[in-house]
Amino acid sequence: MIRQTVTIQAEEGICARVTAKVVQVANEFKSQVFIEIGTKKINAKSIMGMMSLQLLTGDSLAVVAEGDDEEAAAEKMKELLMTSE
Repeated sequence: MIRQTVTIQAEEGICARVTAKVVQVANEFKSQVFIEIGTKKINAKSIMGMMSLQLLTGDSLAVVAEGDDEEAAAEKMKELLMTSE
């Protein structure tokens, strides 16, 4: 299992378009991928779950991946969440 901490840096947080992209990318991996923020743990492959997070600038979260391609999944999700605008 891999856990990486990410801080949202996009000026206006993560919009619906980027959320959809995050879900699309998460579904490309065999590993289970979750986003943890506060007490919430959301399956990153679920569009409804991801939309419920309403990620804002400065929010700190954890990307958790577990499975055959966990390293690649965690790294790609971290990159996408940190750089998307």
